[in-house]
Amino acid sequence: MRDGLWKMEEEYAPRPVRRRALVPRINLFLLCATVVTTTIAGAFWADVDLAAHPFQIYRGFSFSLPLLVILGVHEMGHYLASCRWGVKATLPYFIPAPSLIGTFGAVIKMKSPMPNKRALVDIGAAGPIAGFVVAVIVSIIGLKMSEAVSVSEAKAGISLGEPLMFSIIYRVTMGQLPSGYHVVLHPIAFAGWLGFFVTALNLLPIGQLDGGHITYALFGRRHTLIARCTLLLLLVLGITSRWPGWFLFAVLAMLLGMKHPPPIDPYTPLDEKGRKIGWFALLLFVLSFTPVPFKGGF
Repeated sequence: MRDGLWKMEEEYAPRPVRRRALVPRINLFLLCATVVTTTIAGAFWADVDLAAHPFQIYRGFSFSLPLLVILGVHEMGHYLASCRWGVKATLPYFIPAPSLIGTFGAVIKMKSPMPNKRALVDIGAAGPIAGFVVAVIVSIIGLKMSEAVSVSEAKAGISLGEPLMFSIIYRVTMGQLPSGYHVVLHPIAFAGWLGFFVTALNLLPIGQLDGGHITYALFGRRHTLIARCTLLLLLVLGITSRWPGWFLFAVLAMLLGMKHPPPIDPYTPLDEKGRKIGWFALLLFVLSFTPVPFKGGF
């Protein structure tokens, strides 16, 4: 009897529940890796020869930290909005990359469907709005730390296109430059510029990008036509702007898909507040977009 009772207790005793880590290991590993790659990129932009002076890598933090804050705030905007709507989502996955900026950005993964169009707008717009605000702050700080130099003294480098919002901040902080001068961006200002660039890319009205969520909520079935027109525009920009990156984004858009899956309730129309949020997010796209982002071989 005792043996049988013991066996029964052993079989049916509840197993101890393992606590899940607040930040999963893979997310933490990718974040650390992205800190390294973006800091290396930042050191490059600070003219540090890491082969000769490896301990000066710390000079790359002025680029990597503000950039990662912008990307992290963007994705946490999505995450917190998802929690508010009861949509299961992962914490951000940062993507390290051996590139001139050290990253391909960050993403979160939705593990449950969107309940309705209002949720699409709220979740889709939360990231770009949050990231845009931080990009504005970072750009103001960075431009105040940038310096104007004469064209004859300037080193060869990459010229950047000017998103409308960045151009406004530039005019306010730098004023009118004397003839023959231009601004050499501080790494913090470059991180702010990239923040606007990332915001614009995410707000492209294609598939399941942030802009795709918002476009579906605002225009319903017509979102597919808008996505195809956007794809055509990217191809045209790839030809006319002479920046091949637009071709890459066009290919990625086709691979990811042009259509957006419907929410659980696709019939309830978007309310007035939802429409205002959606149109405000699309306004941020206009303020953040530049047709020729990089000039000079980036």
